[in-house]
Amino acid sequence: MERHVRLLGILAVVWGALAALVGVSMLLLGAGAWSLVANPDAEAVSLAAGLTAAVFASVGVFSLVWGAVHLWVAVQLRRRQPLGRIVMLGLAVINLLVFPFGTALGGYALWILLSNDGRHVFEPLPSEAIR
Repeated sequence: MERHVRLLGILAVVWGALAALVGVSMLLLGAGAWSLVANPDAEAVSLAAGLTAAVFASVGVFSLVWGAVHLWVAVQLRRRQPLGRIVMLGLAVINLLVFPFGTALGGYALWILLSNDGRHVFEPLPSEAIR
């Protein structure tokens, strides 16, 4: 099961990096749309460009946060922190809605982290429990 948890951490890093890449792309597209709003000659399209810029910027910020959370969880999973397991379970449920790769990642994470062997990976060692 250690191997599966390690692989889940790697997949979370990849998923987080892809989300961050989407976030940066959306922010750049939002900046491009905002340049149309700032253009004084484009009064007819300024409302649509402003709305487009706001949507792109919002999706970009959300994607950057989503990617950062996945990267943080990946580090926690690699360190076998129980908080990382709990947060990854929450992310896995939401990832189930992102078809097809998020569904695969979410299902894999739920399978690993909810199994008895997966729970034992994140339990403290007996020497750590005494302290």
